[in-house]
Amino acid sequence: MPGASGVNIEPSCEALCRTLVSQNGLQRETADISQSVLYTSLMGLLLVTDNEKEQLTLGSGRVGLRNIGNTCFLNAVVQCLSHTRGLRDYCLLKSYRHEKFSKEDAKLMEAFSQVLSGLWDVNDGDTVVNPRKFYSVFKEAVPYFSGYSQQDAQEFLRFLLDKLHTEINRRPYVRRTGKDPEQKYARFRISEEAAAMWKKHLERDDSRIVDLFSGQLRSSLHCSVCSHYSNTFDVFCDLSLPIPKKSSSGEVTLRQCLDLFSQEEKLDKENSPMCERCNRHTECTKRLSIQRFPQVIVIHLNRFTMSRWSISKSTTYVSFPFTNLDLGPYGPLDCGPVLYDLYAICNHAGTVNMGHYTACCSDENGWCFYNDSSVTLVSENQLQTNQAYVLFYQRSNSTAATTVRK
Repeated sequence: MPGASGVNIEPSCEALCRTLVSQNGLQRETADISQSVLYTSLMGLLLVTDNEKEQLTLGSGRVGLRNIGNTCFLNAVVQCLSHTRGLRDYCLLKSYRHEKFSKEDAKLMEAFSQVLSGLWDVNDGDTVVNPRKFYSVFKEAVPYFSGYSQQDAQEFLRFLLDKLHTEINRRPYVRRTGKDPEQKYARFRISEEAAAMWKKHLERDDSRIVDLFSGQLRSSLHCSVCSHYSNTFDVFCDLSLPIPKKSSSGEVTLRQCLDLFSQEEKLDKENSPMCERCNRHTECTKRLSIQRFPQVIVIHLNRFTMSRWSISKSTTYVSFPFTNLDLGPYGPLDCGPVLYDLYAICNHAGTVNMGHYTACCSDENGWCFYNDSSVTLVSENQLQTNQAYVLFYQRSNSTAATTVRK
């Protein structure tokens, strides 16, 4: 983007961004914009201005990825991320070159962006893109993935997003000197405490990955002895949901998985944290909820469970909505509807030891099935299977992902 690296943060720009905040109905607590968030907002405005002059020219995106040796897990995840519009456009425009703090080359992001460039080539010259260079750079960053054994797609996704974030972080690296001080009770309202923790997170970790994928979980503890409530807040990039036992109809819904994830859990003294008021371990109850909703929410259906001696896979059919997934009931009280639309699915077929990953992704013209180098059209009634493993949803009315079905 020409000239973007020379942007200065002027008081008039800050006033403009605060006006944007008020016009978009954001909460008052978010109006104290950090310089980094302000910079991101200005970059977005400049991208819009530049795009009026020179818009991205894209191909169909319906291009396969070559399997270079048990890399179906990589291919499926990359196809899903390739259809995350906010990330795809960011990569193709090379916006990270202007935003990242480090002067060193973002080797993994460059290699990842090169793969996306091949997938969205306007000429569709290559019907198959080879991800070998990208995978090689990734394995250098994460040696755990060396070799040619099959890997878990969700685990790969977590490592990939984390490494991309590290390379394009807008904040300088600061070595952490031990644990953060514990949060004290009865100091703030929950929303104020959550906002303070989020602001603290952005002071160290602030990137396009955070913009799109990061949310905030609230863990609420209620002491059974003194009735004290305490809250802790953690950042998440995906929700890993348990799958309940089948109902009498033999079907499980995504909402039932969410209900199980957020239901109250009883903790005995041995498994409970220290009560801040009693100053000792007591029996308590714990409940998880979403405090801050991300633009893109990645939902992992936890099909694999470990026992002492083995790993087993659940083949339970979990039904999920294509549009208007309402996560409002799992957020703060009275937050109202928080709607998401599905745009990509990562599937796992087979067993623990003999499995295969594929993806289904949506674009302006419908859904396609991505099976390594093969790309075929697929109808919506073929999307719901017991192979669904990782679901990608975009916040409604956001530009984070490729347009989904009308």
